Amino acid sequence: MKNILLVDDSALIRRVISDIINSDGRFQVKDIARDGLEGLNQLLKNKGSYDVAILDVNMPKMTGLELLAEMGKAKIKIPAIMVSTLVKEGAAETIKALDLGAFDFVLKPDSYDKSREDDFRTNLIRSLEAATKTPTKALSMSGTGLTDITPNKMITGLSSNTATRSLVYPKRTGAGNGKVLIALACSTGGPKALQNVVPMLPRRIGAGMLIVQHMPEGFTKSLADRLHESSKVNVKEAEDGDIIKENHLYIAKGGYQLRVNVQSGESVILLVKDPPRGGLRPCADIMYESLMGSAYDKIVCVVLTGMGADAKEGIRQLKQTNNVYVIAQDEPTCTVYGMPRMVAEAGLADEVLPLNQIAGAIVKATGVY
Repeated sequence: MKNILLVDDSALIRRVISDIINSDGRFQVKDIARDGLEGLNQLLKNKGSYDVAILDVNMPKMTGLELLAEMGKAKIKIPAIMVSTLVKEGAAETIKALDLGAFDFVLKPDSYDKSREDDFRTNLIRSLEAATKTPTKALSMSGTGLTDITPNKMITGLSSNTATRSLVYPKRTGAGNGKVLIALACSTGGPKALQNVVPMLPRRIGAGMLIVQHMPEGFTKSLADRLHESSKVNVKEAEDGDIIKENHLYIAKGGYQLRVNVQSGESVILLVKDPPRGGLRPCADIMYESLMGSAYDKIVCVVLTGMGADAKEGIRQLKQTNNVYVIAQDEPTCTVYGMPRMVAEAGLADEVLPLNQIAGAIVKATGVY
């Protein structure tokens, strides 16, 4: 039985989360705290008693971010899962929390009815399983969850949303267009890992860049803004119709699938409301599949920390049509060694490296610097 400390100022959320956790049989809410200061006191008084702390972002007396910082100072090394609201301020604070070392975050329901839906329960339990390395139970993945450790299933055909917008995948001929693309995928632990990769890339890397980070709509904009502030390359949340430019990085918008189309010889981003695949929207497999047969001379695929198998099948297919070089993060430096492990064990990775070597490997792999 894994013991959980729950810190939230909302009596309703404490009740809902406690009911979900205590009904699972593998986890129990051992203690609760009504604000960050009370939570810190519990952690200090009961060191070693908790396997995970669930923290609200915005609380009186001490916020979730302040509590995370105090946990670091006190060397309290247990995974922290943030529970965040879908508002601009909440999204920005959540990204900061992930930078500070929070393990994962779960989107807080905005009503009692939504709190009883499968999505919230599934996301919370999946995150607890990963944080405690608890074997997975079969759970419903009907929504657009943040976390998913079930194998991705191939979906044939396109939704009506996509079908109305003709996708063009030209066959690769000759030497290509002389361009290089970097396509990166990550999930749990991704925001912090990205802070150790993207700011290390040179201003003129000579390649366009795409990132699929598993996050819901409203959070990827905050992630893009934070990375832009600390990076030499231009970073933005992808918009429908964006032309992929060299030295620019586009983060897939949460709640949408990102595909790459060709229009008038340019690689153009399409954001579509296709169904989630394996519970994921955005899904890296879909991004990689859309690049099949594209005229890029080289596509550098990078798979960082994250739960599940997303990216494996997309990269496998992409390697059949294009010149692809794959870099995977190694197990010791991953928050969750899921996505990179699946790519490495499938024999798809050209390099498996610690996080602090990945930026350099990307630059070398582009062959343009």
